[in-house]
Amino acid sequence: MLFIVNPISGNGNKKRIVAKLEKYNYKIAYTHFPGHAEQLAREAQEKTIIAVGGDGTVNEVAKGLIGSDKTLGIIPCGSGDGLALHLGLKRNLNSSLKTIINGKSESLDIATVNGRVFLSVCGVGFDAMVSEQFAKSGKRGLFNYIHQGLKLWKNFKPSRYIIDIDGKTFESESTLITIGNSNQWGNRAKITPLAKSNDGILDITIADKFGTISLPLLAMRLMSGNLYKSNKIHYHQGKRIIISRETDGPAHADGEWFITGRELRIEVIPSAIKVIVP
Repeated sequence: MLFIVNPISGNGNKKRIVAKLEKYNYKIAYTHFPGHAEQLAREAQEKTIIAVGGDGTVNEVAKGLIGSDKTLGIIPCGSGDGLALHLGLKRNLNSSLKTIINGKSESLDIATVNGRVFLSVCGVGFDAMVSEQFAKSGKRGLFNYIHQGLKLWKNFKPSRYIIDIDGKTFESESTLITIGNSNQWGNRAKITPLAKSNDGILDITIADKFGTISLPLLAMRLMSGNLYKSNKIHYHQGKRIIISRETDGPAHADGEWFITGRELRIEVIPSAIKVIVP
């Protein structure tokens, strides 16, 4: 096995994890620049590649495994850990190592948005704008994410979208549109709660325009996995999604924001890699 460690993901403190891995003489490689984890995973001779970090690190390692017979393992220690929590992994080092040693391998779908790979979720609208502000703030952690969201909400206005799901087209004035291969953004915030990561289908949550008074109830539904039951939410499933909007702007994929054009093309690639689960 090869453990690929991102030393700056999450709270940036990997000393305890590394000390444990060194105790058992596991082979460790460190990332030094964006894209390095993908390169390390692709060039590795080992058959099991363990991503030690958050969703961004897992994303990079997974990209390096596409088209190979290598298997992905995860030690979640990032800010959100959306895919890991969706798969039933725990944010506990001993538990994660036990899963890697004794767990089972299963297929994992991946998806692309305008050619960019994501394993967990992607989207546009409010959450993409929050991801941008969160990244630009230079601070990590859930509380900073919430802080950035509350600041942005004060002057936020929904946008109009044309949405095509497997050939069915409709218009929507939406607060956000999230496409999930996993069931959550991270931290158990289940934005696409019915999603499965090995069924060859993507789940889509479209949030209508809503007022501040609706936020507490929607937040409760988000954390309890019942968001799709709200009358402010439209829930769909599909394999190919096209989202058109009026201007270029931010989008996000696996917690990383990026600027893209007016049209987003999202599609699923079934059983693209293998992953170790409990």
